[in-house]
Amino acid sequence: MAEARAGEEPADLSAAERRMWEAFRTGGVCDLSVRAAGQDDPHSERSWGPGRAVRASVVALLLLHGPPPVPGRVASLKLRGARITGRLDLSGGSVEPYVELQSCRFDSEVQISEARFGTLRLVNCVIPRLEASRLHTEGDLHLPRCRVARGIRLTDAQIGTDLLVSQVVAQRDSKGRAIAADGLSVAQDFQGEMLETYGEVSLRGAKVGVSMNLRGARLSNPYGRYALNAPQLTVERTLYLTSIALEPAPGSNSTTPPYGLGATPARGERSRRFECRGGLRLDDGRFGDAVDFYGARFLFTDEQEMSLRRIQTPEFRFVGERPERGRVVVSGAKVVKLVDTSTSWPGPGGVSMEGFVYENLAPRGHFPLSRRLDWVEAATPEYSPEPYERLAAVLRAGGEDAEAREVLLAKQRRRRATLPPAARAWGHLQDWTVVYGYRPGRAALWMAVLWAAGALLFSQHDPPPIKAEESPQWSAPLYALDLLLPVIDLGQEGRWRLAGGWQWGAASLVILGWILATTVAAGASRLLRRG
Repeated sequence: MAEARAGEEPADLSAAERRMWEAFRTGGVCDLSVRAAGQDDPHSERSWGPGRAVRASVVALLLLHGPPPVPGRVASLKLRGARITGRLDLSGGSVEPYVELQSCRFDSEVQISEARFGTLRLVNCVIPRLEASRLHTEGDLHLPRCRVARGIRLTDAQIGTDLLVSQVVAQRDSKGRAIAADGLSVAQDFQGEMLETYGEVSLRGAKVGVSMNLRGARLSNPYGRYALNAPQLTVERTLYLTSIALEPAPGSNSTTPPYGLGATPARGERSRRFECRGGLRLDDGRFGDAVDFYGARFLFTDEQEMSLRRIQTPEFRFVGERPERGRVVVSGAKVVKLVDTSTSWPGPGGVSMEGFVYENLAPRGHFPLSRRLDWVEAATPEYSPEPYERLAAVLRAGGEDAEAREVLLAKQRRRRATLPPAARAWGHLQDWTVVYGYRPGRAALWMAVLWAAGALLFSQHDPPPIKAEESPQWSAPLYALDLLLPVIDLGQEGRWRLAGGWQWGAASLVILGWILATTVAAGASRLLRRG
């Protein structure tokens, strides 16, 4: 291109470039589409002729040193259906005009690292690579329906309002990342409905000022460990990794992305799942309202996991499909309200929840206590008391005292398997007699049975007194009760001379009374400590 001063029209512009130059001055749209069937789709295999080509150097000249607008107009670059030849390099530049390129093809990568924009929209474009590290925009960055062959880089970029990557298809770069956006800052919403990636999406330390929406996205990374790698992600409102309704929103004729797509689908609506083929990592994340996995599908290998270690959120909606392989790790996470289903959690060995704190349970559908206990057992291949105690505390706080006792009873039975033989036998005895004190009515029943048996036994005997002048009147029921109650003295035990089998019968009642009293006392102490 011939040298041109700032604002001057170069002498060697093509017809298409001259149209773009004039449209820039008026703020109009330069439409190079041919309006023929299949000829304007930038993703097709059809070639575009030279009549639709504009040089990247001319685009750069317009954006960095373009002509002044026609009086009464605002200069802006609105280009449609163009093929942009050469590499568009605006690195470090300051672009003041509004920029919107629709259905365009770029021959080479777009380089806008450390550049400053007002608003930048690349809609339905084909881009070999987008290099935008430390990009700064005052307004939006929109990339809807773009296809990027060698990845998007937004490391440490600062987006002034919204980032929109809905329906983007991004392949991986040389480092295996489809989107590299560590340290990204988005002032408002991160919109990524129906995003498709084939490589790692890296959002380490990223911050989103409102909500982050990946409804219906498909993240796949068969080449590495994580499909979504976002430790220390901060989202001020809600992170949506959910299904998306495919029916247009009622009354929506919007031409602005996401073009009337629905939100989370209602029952019976046509929808597309969020799908993650590869590990997911949200360790140490902070989410102001909720983390929502409604209808999500996770496809892991045996070595991969959904890692939610130490996340903090008021509400965690774990209501997606059960991962068939890999693990779900919520160790150290802090959640106020846990919303889940009985079919969303993996089986034995597939869950890790050491130190998982939740304050309320809000299951969707039928989630009986037996399934909840299976959930805790699946998370503790080796016995650990903390998950049982946490579940019991939450149930008790919700007024479910009977269910809380069942959980603590399950804890005692699980603990018993770890004890040495003698302690295990004593545990079985406590379970068989008074159910570790969690069912005290059984102790009273046993006491009544033994008392009746003892009274019947000793009613057939009239033993001589040890001291005739000091002995009370013989009473078989009182004598049997005095033997069974280990501390209370009813004035019968020790006053009569027994021999032979009668002596063995009395000793048996004393031993059984002590066993019952010990187990009842242990159970009572647990009940007194339950608060």
